[in-house]
Amino acid sequence: MIQSFKIGNRQIGNGNPSFVVAELSGNHNGSIKNALDMVYSAKEAGADAIKLQTYTPDTITLKTSKKDFLIGEGSPWSKYKNLWNLYNKAHTPWQWHKEIFTTAKKLGLEVFSSPFDESAVDFLVDLNVSAFKIASPEINHIPLIEKVAKTKKPVIISSGLASVRDINLAIKTLRSNGCSNLILLKCTSAYPTPANEANLSTISDIPKKFKVFSGLSDHTSGIISPVIAVSFGAVLIEKHFKGKYKNPSVDSFFSLNEKEFSEMVNGIRFAEQAIGKKFYGVTDSAKVSLSGRRSIYTSRKIKKGERISEDNIKVIRPGFGMSPKNYKSLLGCVAKSDIDFGEKMTWNKVIKKDK
Repeated sequence: MIQSFKIGNRQIGNGNPSFVVAELSGNHNGSIKNALDMVYSAKEAGADAIKLQTYTPDTITLKTSKKDFLIGEGSPWSKYKNLWNLYNKAHTPWQWHKEIFTTAKKLGLEVFSSPFDESAVDFLVDLNVSAFKIASPEINHIPLIEKVAKTKKPVIISSGLASVRDINLAIKTLRSNGCSNLILLKCTSAYPTPANEANLSTISDIPKKFKVFSGLSDHTSGIISPVIAVSFGAVLIEKHFKGKYKNPSVDSFFSLNEKEFSEMVNGIRFAEQAIGKKFYGVTDSAKVSLSGRRSIYTSRKIKKGERISEDNIKVIRPGFGMSPKNYKSLLGCVAKSDIDFGEKMTWNKVIKKDK
């Protein structure tokens, strides 16, 4: 397994900061101005990348209200009645992509997308996309995965609707068709995801089981899961983002606003520093606290020639005196001269007892 690779200009993998992705999805609510404002907002919030979804209602489903295409009453999107209506509302028009890509790159953000059919792959290659994302529902779309792999671009793939068999087939397909740079994201495709179904510990198992980098595509409420994910080795965090836009949109109910996203990024960066490295000992900033350790001091005045005993020395704070490990060896020694109350004990103040 490789140690790292690049998405655009960003180094991804072991030893590098987690790559934080703002997923715009349909939160633009059909307005390119909103979409562009969200790109600027994501930059302000500390995102490393913008992710789009590249489809039209006709590339992802059929315009029909036959039973199979209806959205059930229990769905958060039930008001759209059928799949075509939902995707017609949620999609990001392809004619917007170029301007969104240009704006993101101008701001120093990487930008990539999830294609939902083969024509979207060709479209995104023409835009010089830096990577491809395979969305959870597309993990069984083997023709699409084959085409994405053949571009030789890095691929990020979500596992939200996949069995182990599905994941193995997708990874095998990617590798056999030329994809060598791959990230598998732990994902639960429930909106929002209950905490007890997030199963974040899977993130640390992914590299062992599938020999790929791991990350998180998160749909839980709030910012806690992405921060925790970093401690399990997530090299990429993806979270739905709505920026400063306040009106309800198709995905706004489980998306972060700019302030929340910024808090998430800050939490991730704090976690990365706090995880640190394996280290035993006293750090530089903790050295000032060494005085809080115990050491041996006189608990009353000791006269010259008097023996050291439990009645005239004590193991106390601060830690400037003799180490407590010498306490028993010190007992029975003789004071060379008077030793005042509250003085730290040292070997040069005593005559060692006969062995």
